[in-house]
This record gives sequence, C-alpha cells and structure tokens, in this order.
Amino acid sequence: MTASIHSFGLNGLSCFDVTVEVDASQGLPMFDIVGLADVAIKESKERVRAAMRNSGTQFPMKRIVVNLSPADVPKNGAVYDLPILVGLLAASGQLTADLRRAALMGQLSLDGRVLPIHGALPMVRHAARLGYDAVFLPKDNLDEVKYVTGIAIFPVGTVKDLLLHLKGEKRLLPAEPAVYHSDEASYDVDFSEVMGQAPARRALEIAAAGGHNVLMIGPPGSGKSMLAKRFVTILPDLSFDEAMECTELYSVARKLPDGGLIRRRPFRSPHHSASLPAICGGGTHPRPGEISLAHHGVLFLDEFPQFSATLLEALRQPLEDGEITVSRASASVTFPANITLLAAMNPCPCGFLGHPTKACTCSPAAIRRYLQKISGPILDRIDLHIDVPAVPFDHISSTEKAESSADIKQRVDAARARQRERYKGLPFTKNADLSPAAVKEFCRPDEAGNFILRRKFENDALSARGYARVLKVARTVADLAGAEAVSADHILEALQFRNVLKKYQL
Repeated sequence: MTASIHSFGLNGLSCFDVTVEVDASQGLPMFDIVGLADVAIKESKERVRAAMRNSGTQFPMKRIVVNLSPADVPKNGAVYDLPILVGLLAASGQLTADLRRAALMGQLSLDGRVLPIHGALPMVRHAARLGYDAVFLPKDNLDEVKYVTGIAIFPVGTVKDLLLHLKGEKRLLPAEPAVYHSDEASYDVDFSEVMGQAPARRALEIAAAGGHNVLMIGPPGSGKSMLAKRFVTILPDLSFDEAMECTELYSVARKLPDGGLIRRRPFRSPHHSASLPAICGGGTHPRPGEISLAHHGVLFLDEFPQFSATLLEALRQPLEDGEITVSRASASVTFPANITLLAAMNPCPCGFLGHPTKACTCSPAAIRRYLQKISGPILDRIDLHIDVPAVPFDHISSTEKAESSADIKQRVDAARARQRERYKGLPFTKNADLSPAAVKEFCRPDEAGNFILRRKFENDALSARGYARVLKVARTVADLAGAEAVSADHILEALQFRNVLKKYQL
C-alpha cells in the first residue's frame, strides 16, 4: 500500500510543499528514504522505529520506501519525522484518516514525544496561504504560530495523542487564535541618563523618526555606545506584520526567545571579530545572519573601522535594497534586512584626535590608514554623520534631568504617523525607504532650499545618492516639525549631518 502526507520544506525563508510518499510492499524488510534527504532525515528511520514501538503501534516488517517529493529539491532537518510515522501507519493499514487537507510537521523523541522544530511559523503561514484546513505541529511551537489565522492549528504533545485524534477516539482541540499586543514593558535604559550631547540626541531622534542610518564619531568615553543602546527605546512599536516577519527570521535562525513572538524591535550588536557568514548569513543550509536578525530594528557596529573591509563592503546591498542575498553552491537565498545601521568609531587609532585636553599620539599616516578603512560608498549610504565630542565636567556633574525616552518617542511616533498617512497604498512606510521617484514627489524643497542644495552639490561634490539622502532626512526634519513642505531650514539641518568625518582627515 502507499500513503501520502503533506508537509513543507524551507529554502531560507521561502517555503515549498513536500509530499511524504510512503510505500510498504512485500519483500525483504528494509527501510529507505529518498528525495535528496540530508543526514538528519536519513537518521529519522531509527527515531520513527523507536517512537512507533513506544507508542503502542507496530513497525511494519515490509519493504518500505519513503520518497520526499519533489525529489530533486534538497531537504533538511527533522521536520519530517511525524509525517513519515503517520505515512507508515497509513501505508501498513494501521490508520485510516483523511489527511488530504492537512499538513504535518514535527521531530520525534524515541519515547514518542513530538519535539519542536525550527521554522514552524513560515511553514504554518504558508499552509494558511495555500488554503489547508489544518496543521499538526509540536505543542512547543504553539507560542510562535498561535497568531496565524485562517487555519486550524493542532498542537501535538505525543504520537499517542495524535493517533487518538485521527482515529476519532479523543479529539485534540485546535488552538485559540491569539490577539497581538506590542510589548509595553519598560526598558532598563533611558535617554534621561545621557548627560549633554544635545546635537547627537537630536540626530538620533531624526534617525528614529525616518529610519535613517547613523555614524557616530568621537573619542573614547564620549557616550557613543550609551546613545546607541538607548536608541531602541525611542523607536516606534513593532506592528503585527513586522513582528511576524522578525519572528520568522528568528525561527529559521534557531534563535527564537522564550515566549515565541518577537515583540520588540531587534537590537543586534555583533563584535568586530565576527565572521562574514555570522554577519551576512550563510552555512551549508543558509540561515540569517546578524544583518537579517536586525530586520525592522537596529544593527549596532561599534569600533566600525575594526570590522573587515570585506564585511563593511557587504553592507552595501542591505543598506541600499533592504535585503541581502547569500549565494552558495547548493542554493541562493535572499533574506530581508530592512535595518537602521548605527555605527560608532573613534576619530583615530588612539581615539583622541581633536580632544580638548588629551593629545593624539597617532602619526598622520596612521590616521589616514584608519579613516580610509571606511570607504566612500559606505559613507554615502549613511544618512547622518554625528560628531560626539568629549562631555564637559559641567554636563557630567549636572543634577538636571535630561529629556526621557518616552518624551522623544512621542515626537517620533507622531512623525511616523504622518509618514504612514502620506505613503498609504505605497510599498514603503518611512522616509528612509523612499524610491527615487518618491523622493522627487514627496521631498521637493522650496526655492531657497533648492538653491542651498545646488551650491552644496556643486561645491562639495555631493553625489546623486547623497543628494537623495539629504532630501530624505530633510523630509523627516519637516515631519518632526509638523510641516507639509520641505523648507530651506530643513535642508540646512539635514546638511549639517553630512561629512562630519572631513574635520578629522589630514
């Protein structure tokens, strides 16, 4: 007899249908799995055999062939343990159930427990889009998938529970759809703790309001890392769609936290010694890297020039397109990477170039080599360049409380709301993502602002990309001010955050 059970496979974040075909025929007992299965799938033979025995069912002593169709697409992981077991029972006549409109996924323990899998959320969302009636998956995966609607989700604890349900003896209850609420828990850090640095605080407010990339330059101890860690506290709350996209990435990357759904905007801060695959993604079966794990959130790169040149140049695509493509011999996968980049660096190797009280000990050649590690194309893709000078004693010792994150976030939320209303029906929601055509339509400056931009373009060799990014930042400044049009004042404020690095170049 033969039986077919529906399941799914993953290629990056893209799901594809997999039909688990099981044939149990007369002949010398054997058990083989075909269809470009990896080692984890091949080893499922022993897990399935033990789980069947310990769940009160009989392993068929027949010639068994399991085909994972389509047979020419590589498959990996232990997700097919459960559908293989159910297919074996159906092919051997021990189970009769109509599963044509259902999908199964799950890893098996030797004692018959159904263990969690990675990538459950994108699979369940794919099943719902295809119109499946039901999906059976490990109960430990319920937290991440319970927000999916349009399909009955049955959490399964053991093989026995599933078999009793399929036989109609003891029904499993489908999960109740959950209602999404953004995480309103307070952060451990706050902008009120930052003393001084008013220009940097203003620049980060602009960056949060428009989703712009930022480069902070200043000596050690000036507060660059402190500012970066508090930046996430002024970002807008994650929408439901954004939360689902982030959770899919973390599920595939096997980094999903307890509680399932990602509710806060990610803040990723990899060390400068991290490898290229760790940052960009990769592996035998490509998984998201730090760039993608920061999707809809913040990627903080401290000691920016210390990252390898190859890695820094790899930032070009995600900063421009909001996605990153990982190509390997076996597959080419594109992961989303709509990030806000926060980069921090010293002005020189010792860090004290331009310091008011400490002398720089670096040679001019060492300073040039250090600054040249950041290429022009990367600098051009960073909207805001901030000078973060050493903090004066009067600011450090002051008892006056600075503006809190909650107050700044109110202005940021209001600016984002204006952007969502302006771009309703368009494929972007914030200023940093505007297309060239949208920049011309929505960021057109007044006559005085256009004159200032012309002078800057002609005298300071502002690139076409830099020109567009200045206009986007000016549009955000106008949104923070509640202005409908981009004026000369908005252009001037946007321009003051360009090419700050020039003051340190010898």
